[in-house]
Amino acid sequence: MGRVRVLLADDHAETRTVVARILEPDYEVVAVVGNGQATLDEAARLEPDVLVLDISMPVLNGIEVAHRLAAAGSSAKVVFLTMHQDSDTARAALATGASGYVVKCRLVADLPHALSEALAGRAFVSPPIFLEQGL
Repeated sequence: MGRVRVLLADDHAETRTVVARILEPDYEVVAVVGNGQATLDEAARLEPDVLVLDISMPVLNGIEVAHRLAAAGSSAKVVFLTMHQDSDTARAALATGASGYVVKCRLVADLPHALSEALAGRAFVSPPIFLEQGL
């Protein structure tokens, strides 16, 4: 079996570069996109195993993308990677059926673990959200 295929969506080019660099030793990054509509288009075309989604993206935000993917029957796991550290946003994101919620300030420590957990069928939420916000 080949490596797990990841689609990465974030509106900041620098973040996309850093995240891809972190993931590439263990995952195949099949596409890197900068807005929600491009995420939907590439997800339909490439059928990745996992999507790493920013929440605040142009055209469609990550939460709307996750809702649309679920409605379309996508089997891809979704892990949010975001700067939003409030519990309301985290709850809204996880309500889409997402497997993970990682805050960008914990990118290096949490994202690889979040992907592993998602692929194992478990959920992961970054400790600042989980502990401080009571999720």
